[in-house]
Amino acid sequence: MKLEELLKPIKGFLGCETPTEWIEEAIKEENLPTLLLDHLVCELKAAQSAMFMIRKYAVDKESGDALLAWLKPFEDFSYRKEGDWKDLAKYNNLTKAMLPKSGTPYGQDLINKMVLLIKEELHHFYQVLEIMDEYDIPYENISSSRYAKGMLTHVTNHEPHTLIDKLICGAYIEARSCERFAKLAPHVDKRLGDFYVSLLRSEARHYQDYLTLAEEIAGHDISERVAYFGKVEADLISSPDEDFKFHSGLPV
Repeated sequence: MKLEELLKPIKGFLGCETPTEWIEEAIKEENLPTLLLDHLVCELKAAQSAMFMIRKYAVDKESGDALLAWLKPFEDFSYRKEGDWKDLAKYNNLTKAMLPKSGTPYGQDLINKMVLLIKEELHHFYQVLEIMDEYDIPYENISSSRYAKGMLTHVTNHEPHTLIDKLICGAYIEARSCERFAKLAPHVDKRLGDFYVSLLRSEARHYQDYLTLAEEIAGHDISERVAYFGKVEADLISSPDEDFKFHSGLPV
């Protein structure tokens, strides 16, 4: 599939394109460390978010504990600066089969899609660390942007609508990531550009998986809710934002 075909549904889904001003800011050499560090953290948070959904909605405690153990070395490195990043590659596996809780009709599909997503996000996390090492960019803690929090503050607080809203938010975050990688790729050096292009296919599939799960679990038309979050997301991307990050808004 050509990139144009891959990106067409993404562009149709998102409420706005990334502003040119953000791209101009993102390709400045001095902003590369921030961009890569924030990208790194976003990969881990995507994995954590998927793990939280599986643990809360789809598996028993034993399976949930196995998920926690899977992510622990990545969290130890990121939050506590424990361990060598080069060792993380050997930890990206889940040895236990995840079994859905009884009486959860969508459990197995949620598990299958989210376990694959976690594996891919942790692989991307490691790849970003490899690039940071090549570019001699040290790992350091970085604050979160307003973006994901700005989306999640609009999530309703009663089930199953909470889960459906979170899945819709996940779809927008993945779609925006895909769109931004595609926008950046032509403007950065070949190593980084090739890496961004290599991420497009999985990010596009993640967006579709989140949206499919939201529709399946709802069991009815969710286009109104999708459109609502589309407006929220577009506003976060197009409104002024003083904190430059991978998902930040219009640079001030």
